[in-house]
Amino acid sequence: MSSENEKSADAGLPMSPKWDPKKLAAEKAELRNLETLPLGKRSLGYIKRTGPGLLQSAMTLGAGSATASVVAGASFGYKLLWVQPLAMFFGVMMLAALSNVVLTRGERPYKSFGKEIWKPLVFLWALGTILSSVIWHFPQYALIAGAGRDLFAAFGAQLAIPEGGQVPSWIQGISDALTPLGFKVNTSINTLGYIISLGLGAFILAMNIIVVFNYGKGSKGVKLYERFLRTMIALVIFFFLLVCVLNIKRVDWFELLKGFTGYYGFPKTNGVVEPNTIMQVLGMLGAAVGINMTFLYPYSLLAKGWGEEHKKLARWDLGMTMFVPFTIVTSLIIVAMTVTGVYTGADSVQTGLTPLGAAAAFQGIPYGNVIFCLGLIGMCGGAVSVHMVACGFTMCEMLGLDMTQKRFRLFALTPCIGFLGVVISLPMWFPIVASAVCFTMLPIAYFIFMYLNNKRSYIGDAVGKGWKRAVFNIILGLALIFACIGSAKSIKSNVIDKLPSPKTPAAEKAEAPAAPETPALDAPAAEEQKAPEAAAPEETAAPAEEAPVESEN
Repeated sequence: MSSENEKSADAGLPMSPKWDPKKLAAEKAELRNLETLPLGKRSLGYIKRTGPGLLQSAMTLGAGSATASVVAGASFGYKLLWVQPLAMFFGVMMLAALSNVVLTRGERPYKSFGKEIWKPLVFLWALGTILSSVIWHFPQYALIAGAGRDLFAAFGAQLAIPEGGQVPSWIQGISDALTPLGFKVNTSINTLGYIISLGLGAFILAMNIIVVFNYGKGSKGVKLYERFLRTMIALVIFFFLLVCVLNIKRVDWFELLKGFTGYYGFPKTNGVVEPNTIMQVLGMLGAAVGINMTFLYPYSLLAKGWGEEHKKLARWDLGMTMFVPFTIVTSLIIVAMTVTGVYTGADSVQTGLTPLGAAAAFQGIPYGNVIFCLGLIGMCGGAVSVHMVACGFTMCEMLGLDMTQKRFRLFALTPCIGFLGVVISLPMWFPIVASAVCFTMLPIAYFIFMYLNNKRSYIGDAVGKGWKRAVFNIILGLALIFACIGSAKSIKSNVIDKLPSPKTPAAEKAEAPAAPETPALDAPAAEEQKAPEAAAPEETAAPAEEAPVESEN
């Protein structure tokens, strides 16, 4: 009877190696044997068996993390190198609490948490995952396309429409059709620019469909997908490292060390810490983990067939395949901003800077911007695939469907509409709604994980004991506080500040007499003046995101 119950509990995860009892028993025996080995051999044994942390690493290393790191490096040089590692440390600790709960219970969290907490709240958790994965899919493809265009432009391709030039009729036709609906079509590039953008986007989409469909195939597919992510992350590290190595003579090693140790704390501008600087740092501390990451992580654990015996492995996995790659990549981006001359020494927040805008300002090595753009493409390419995996799990759970291979693959295609982001940006209200839901839910999700990790009636002795439990809860409490601050900042900048300001009756009355004298053509003229700036490839490539991914979630 117990075996039937276990099989029933496992049903719906077609990629789970738990369906091979002999394989799982052998793995548990290997883990027990690892406990008897010296630290060095034990560490290598754990590293070889890592996996779910890779998905978290790839998801958070997207357009959002790239933008945050670019702004940090371009604004303050080495001085904020301490922020991203600390932010990810808090994120890893919260996911460690989640893994403790899930691996203790061995249940799929959507239903389990719904019974234990409140079903509507868990539904919003899943809804936030879908919204963030779909809406923030667009800037991933936008940054991919923008970086691709910059690569071709660096080798002489003429992709931009010259000032005063005519927009191709077919592009103008698409723009005229979609603009009334709130969409913005890139009219600053010519037909060749569109061919490159759509071609590169289609290649990334096709590649990710293939590897994600393999994830839904079985345990071998999971391993193949993890190899793909390892390769993508390794390439990203290689490209960003290459930029820094080729500029190694410009590295101030003492300043770099002080940046990692937090020597400067909140950097000062003209002897004073500006409010923008404080908000930038606090926002980064609370935004390393996105809401979609919190939903994906427990399902990626269950998809590997992990249980209570894998708890220590899960902690190693988070450290080695999530914390370490994230810290390396974000640090390399910050260093690259400093050694290539993007950082001017002014020590003030450069809020309008985008990754492509920063790459275009590189000084020093020839084609440094080309190498940097290749790293950006790798970052976003990996994030795209993990968004798809997250939607495959989440849609099945929200709809109450068994997670069959066909359903997983079908729902994994949910965010693929984001492919259009290579040349189109969404209406303003799409990211506003997504931000409102996702940034509100993140601290709530953190509180749920912390609460369940301390609920003895739910996970028994797995709540821990003594000083270790006390210290861990203090860390979780700090993570929750920073998540609240980061979410509040993100809601203000991504929701409140972007809402149109309502006119007061007094203002409307004051404007009324002047209305007949103001030609109706003035508004289009104003838009016309703004058009070149808004349509620039760098600006459309990476809309500002506070979350990581995707997220930046």
